[in-house]
Amino acid sequence: MAGSVTAERGARQQDSSGPPLVRRLGPRRLRVIIILVLLAVLLGVGGVWVLYGSQWTRVERVNVSGTQVLTPQQVLDAAAVPVGSPLISVDTDVIETRLREKLPRIDEVDVVRSWPHGIGLKVTERQPVLLVRKGSKFIEVDDEGVRFATVSEAPKNAPFLEMAVSSSGSGAASLRRFGEGRLVREAVRVAGDIPAAVAKQTRSVKVRSYDDISLELADGRTIAWGSAERGALKGRTLIALMKASAAARHFDVSVPTAPASSGS
Repeated sequence: MAGSVTAERGARQQDSSGPPLVRRLGPRRLRVIIILVLLAVLLGVGGVWVLYGSQWTRVERVNVSGTQVLTPQQVLDAAAVPVGSPLISVDTDVIETRLREKLPRIDEVDVVRSWPHGIGLKVTERQPVLLVRKGSKFIEVDDEGVRFATVSEAPKNAPFLEMAVSSSGSGAASLRRFGEGRLVREAVRVAGDIPAAVAKQTRSVKVRSYDDISLELADGRTIAWGSAERGALKGRTLIALMKASAAARHFDVSVPTAPASSGS
């Protein structure tokens, strides 16, 4: 009897000595897991094929929005979106960079995928704040001081920028210290702070130095603005001064706490 019990115990131990994973999960549960893994692999392979190999998700159309001066066709030509390529493989960053390089008028651009077949190009164009004369043409300058386009017809409501920096005195000192680019940006700041009612009449913004920026209105009146600092306060002061001295020809708000007017 003892020998028989020992033999049965040994057989049970031998039966339970299979692979550890089989002992933990059981044959049926292991088969289920293997099937699920195979299905996941098949789904993954199928998904990759749909995204890269099939005709279901390839670029078929490119839409352009947001253009004002530029035409949609100009944007399409510059973007050079690879029509017919898998939508997932289109490098949107490369297209954005290409558009900015080829079309400096573009300030911002958003390139988005429109599943399953489209690419959207949403552009925001730079707006001219100042104009620089160049022979019979005009260079447009935006609100960051960027000279982004040369046009044959001057846009409306953008005053001319006159760089009247002298070769000596404060003008030369400003040019050495700040450089022309900084002086242009200061003029842009001034243009942005001119009150709307005055901006409509402003013909030019003249820069003699960092601290000597002035405006000339269409009717010949002049405004000494000074530097671009405290622009909002200078704008409010100018409106009050022009109301109080309606017949004056010259206004000085370079020191906004002590404005002055003269001429009649």
